[in-house]
Amino acid sequence: MEMDHTLYILQSYWWLLISVLGALLVFMLFVQGGQSMLLCTRDHTSQTLMVNLLGRKWELTFTTLVVFGGAFFASFPLFYSTSFGGAYWLWMLILFSFIIQAVSYEFRRKAGNLYGTRTYDWFLFINGTLGCLLLGVAVGTMIFGAEFTVTKSNILDAGAPVISQWVPTHGLEAIASWRNLLLGVMVLFLARTTADIYFLANVEHDRNFVVSTRRRLLIDSMVFVVLFLLFVFVFLTATGYRASGSKIIPEPYLYWTNFLEMWWAATLFLLGVAGVLVAIGGTLFVPKFRHGMWYIGVGTVLVVMTLFWVIGYNDTAYYPSLIDPSSSLTISNSSSSRFTLEVMSWVSVITPFVLAYIAYVWYKMDRKPITPAEVSADDHAY
Repeated sequence: MEMDHTLYILQSYWWLLISVLGALLVFMLFVQGGQSMLLCTRDHTSQTLMVNLLGRKWELTFTTLVVFGGAFFASFPLFYSTSFGGAYWLWMLILFSFIIQAVSYEFRRKAGNLYGTRTYDWFLFINGTLGCLLLGVAVGTMIFGAEFTVTKSNILDAGAPVISQWVPTHGLEAIASWRNLLLGVMVLFLARTTADIYFLANVEHDRNFVVSTRRRLLIDSMVFVVLFLLFVFVFLTATGYRASGSKIIPEPYLYWTNFLEMWWAATLFLLGVAGVLVAIGGTLFVPKFRHGMWYIGVGTVLVVMTLFWVIGYNDTAYYPSLIDPSSSLTISNSSSSRFTLEVMSWVSVITPFVLAYIAYVWYKMDRKPITPAEVSADDHAY
């Protein structure tokens, strides 16, 4: 009994870490959000400012994505094999979009570039739009379900030792789900809104850029708020799956019920929403307000973390199967062994130090706002 209790604590702890990494990843997608705007302006100075501001941070986003996937693989390997191994067309598209992003920042301004900067701007635009959209779709399958089955006994089948089986479209069907697309588009406009706020906080001496960015922030934030309200309604009224003994059964309004039972999660969710709204309102209507990134960053992290808690804690299946509810994944039936989780928990002690280092590097890079003259004079500009 003691071992089961310890294992449950370890599983809950690692789901907490997963939620933190997932929340940081969603916040860091402002890099992709900024890239989705590159083709919206033909002003060379504005494009150069945007690319060089985003170029300071793109590696942090990529690293967070890799760490998030690695942490999921180590702590909840059955999810990793089911989703990454089954819905591989969805994940391959995501991976491809991030590969062309890395290539673009590396070669965009290289001497002898045969394709021109415009080609790489298109690559960055593709990563900015598809990256956010498809990651939102992938997370949507964790909320609204996916079409897979899990048969653990198959591991003993020497001819076909495949535990998870997916529908023939292997993830493409997830893109066709309007609820997944709703979340994906919402993530895109959250990323764009955050990018607008980031640009306004870090650019000086370019009035045209500031005016156009503030105008774009108004549109992006309005679209985001409408999509967010619609998503919250769909989320709270959705049917979830709860583990009851050895069975996993559907339960209407499960996520709403979880918010009511986990009042602390609901409180942090509301605080996060308030932080995002303060960041948007302050940046739009208070000219000297330059702390929007702190508010929207903390707010986004709180909202996304609480969503992970609501779909994973309280015996909730965080990866529901739409064709076989008994195959749905929970933090209890999909985690690594107790020994593995214990060893990794000791390694996770370094996490606060890593986060502190990232915060320090962020501060050093953004200590001074960027100017057009600085970018023009920098031989290492993107």
